[in-house]
Amino acid sequence: MTDTPGRLRTAFADAGVTGWLHAVDIDTGAQVDAGADRTVPTASVHKLCVLVTLHELAARGELELTERIACPPDGRTPGPTGLAAMLDPVELSLRDAAFLMMSVSDNTAADLLLDRVGLDAVNRTSARLGLTGTRAVQRFGAMLDGMREDAGPAGARALADPHVIARLRALDPATAGHSTPRDMTRLLGAIWRDEACPPEYGAAMRRILGLQVWPHRLAAGFPFDDVHVAGKTGTLPTLRHEVGVVEYPDGGRYAVAVFTRTAHTAATLPRADAVIGTAARIAVDALRAGR
Repeated sequence: MTDTPGRLRTAFADAGVTGWLHAVDIDTGAQVDAGADRTVPTASVHKLCVLVTLHELAARGELELTERIACPPDGRTPGPTGLAAMLDPVELSLRDAAFLMMSVSDNTAADLLLDRVGLDAVNRTSARLGLTGTRAVQRFGAMLDGMREDAGPAGARALADPHVIARLRALDPATAGHSTPRDMTRLLGAIWRDEACPPEYGAAMRRILGLQVWPHRLAAGFPFDDVHVAGKTGTLPTLRHEVGVVEYPDGGRYAVAVFTRTAHTAATLPRADAVIGTAARIAVDALRAGR
């Protein structure tokens, strides 16, 4: 693994991003560290913590995953996917809301679940699992409201201005929900080893994580029919993240967390997306070579 840090630095630099990574062999504990303890705003990656909290409460009998919740059109958290983009009244189960939250990063579904479990419960779950650098601070709707306030009267157009980007509280780990790459791989390892919740609930979470639809980040580094990638993305202006687990047919299981930030304010930066998969592949290849 001697050249792995250099290869990671080169990959991030070539893509025009600053990147932080942690990768760990779930079964042996071997790891690759490239800024693994850097505190970073999590964006939608924090939905993974909501997912675990939901299943922990279900395992303790404090709620039923089949419990129904109503979602009227008014007051939905904005977003381009899932319930957030729908126009008519919806009723669904907690577990189906969790599916939407993770598979298409549905902000409305995430806030429905946060309203049900509570921010304090999410932070208690993180503390129980030893995620000392991880904290949820607000609903996703509140985060978006804060971004609109910080952007000012020009609205979304202002997000092309680096000076506006610099004042967004959602991008400041001191004021936003945050974590570290190491905390996220610790959480993923706990899910895959059934330490976060009993096996029935661990299997449910792994299934949902495996249904994420986005192929352009972590999964892009593993274009093989027999390699399974399960993960959760996070995106805000200048931030592109993904955390997930890569499973090989020989039984190898690798938790990977890649967090990136770019100076470019463009919403579409294919190389910045793709480097998440590139960096993950570099790290996983190093772990596999050391087995």
